[in-house]
Amino acid sequence: MLFLSLVLINRTTMEPTHEYIFRSKLPDINIPNHLPLHTYCFENISLLKDRPCLINGNTGETFNYSQVQLLARKVASGLNNLGIEKGDVIMLLIQNCHQFVFAFLGASYRGAIVTTANPYYTPAEVTKQATSSKTKLIITQSAYVDKVKDFAKDNNVKLMCIDDSSSVEGVLHFKELTEADENDIPAIKINPDDVVALPYSSGTTGLPKGAMLSHKGLVTSVAQQVDGDNPNLYFKNEDVILCVLPLFHIYSLNSILLCGLRVGATILIMQKFEINLLLELVEKYKVTIAPFVPPIVLGISKSPELERYDLSSIRMVISGAAPLGKELENAVRAKLPNAKLGQGYGMTEAGCLSMCLAFAKEPFEIKSEIKLAKFAFRGQQIMKGYLNDREATETTIDKEGWIKELIKYKGFQVAPAELEALLIAHPGISDAAVVPMKDEDAGEIPVAFVVRSNGSMIIEDDIKQYISKQVVFYKRINRVFFTDKIPKASSGKILRKELRARLGEALV
Repeated sequence: MLFLSLVLINRTTMEPTHEYIFRSKLPDINIPNHLPLHTYCFENISLLKDRPCLINGNTGETFNYSQVQLLARKVASGLNNLGIEKGDVIMLLIQNCHQFVFAFLGASYRGAIVTTANPYYTPAEVTKQATSSKTKLIITQSAYVDKVKDFAKDNNVKLMCIDDSSSVEGVLHFKELTEADENDIPAIKINPDDVVALPYSSGTTGLPKGAMLSHKGLVTSVAQQVDGDNPNLYFKNEDVILCVLPLFHIYSLNSILLCGLRVGATILIMQKFEINLLLELVEKYKVTIAPFVPPIVLGISKSPELERYDLSSIRMVISGAAPLGKELENAVRAKLPNAKLGQGYGMTEAGCLSMCLAFAKEPFEIKSEIKLAKFAFRGQQIMKGYLNDREATETTIDKEGWIKELIKYKGFQVAPAELEALLIAHPGISDAAVVPMKDEDAGEIPVAFVVRSNGSMIIEDDIKQYISKQVVFYKRINRVFFTDKIPKASSGKILRKELRARLGEALV
């Protein structure tokens, strides 16, 4: 069962005023969270084996459910042949593709752990995550090999490509996994609390950390969305679900891939967002479920090409990862009048936590949004904790099991502490703090308050360029405000609330 704690905030003082604890209006369901994740996803495969499971949107290549399960088992056997053991970590540094699915499910069969990384990360960012997670194998694309080849060589980490990598010595090919004998998978016991996924999150504070998601946690999260007589997220096996959101992000991995597999739907994979290709694929494959983020919703609502395509097959538009404004919501309703439109809320640390009740099989009336509130959640889908970081875990999950709700740029997490560490390392900066600023397109963007060092003449553009060279695009500083002092508590903690108030005054 999932519980939600909601704290209302006073607009003037920004202090909490009321706290409410909610439970879902939907009836309780049986959750088979004793099963390993792959067993749960394929539990009904005898009824689905010949149905299309994955479609490569770029090539049209299609895999049915039997083929996907077989290839996942082959990958598990191949991982074993490479010396990957239960509990070992595999990094997936790839864009959306069917190989991602085979690798993720194959790792689950093997009892291994998958850590997902954004292919657009800088080499330093990838190295930090691979080091922290103690990655044993990196599966990537030839376009990203240069980011990790030196790290892999220096740390005895195996490197594998899903495409041509013949020009790089020592790089394995993905076919070494998919051509293995599926009958050679060693027998292992997977416990419900074993970790299966290790996405990295900044949590409520600090640097990116590995969120340990267990088999039990992910099964619970998916079941809460799509199982039961009146599922909150009413996916059907006749549905075609568009997967344009990156699978390395928990929203796509959880609410698109795993939920889609559980119900036996067809998952149409796009490598990346391209508006014309997206519209073409929706019409060609008669997409029924369209999970988006606000920037994609904005792109669709403003596209002059929209009228050229038949999008009438879409019955559900889900927006998540960042808030969707009312004006944008209304614009999309006008463009897609046949579709139910609603929003979901989730966290890397817990998957999908709240989904619009308009998406239920027997939908409920949607009420007004609450604009100023803090959330906390409790349930069996919550992560086990952060990898090797007890202090951060205790800060995020209290003794009663409540998990609290980073700057989110277009749904991607940005850790203020990570940017602050880079800023303070600059000789022209003596202190710095990073806070979120509201943005119509991105939801939130990171902005910096900076104290110059004595004699420093550093300007805003210098700081922006300095940061942009070291981080992925969505972590770049968008505005810089110079100040004499960063407000801090006696403990040394940055008073971000005061800076956000100051930010509001500066923009008036």
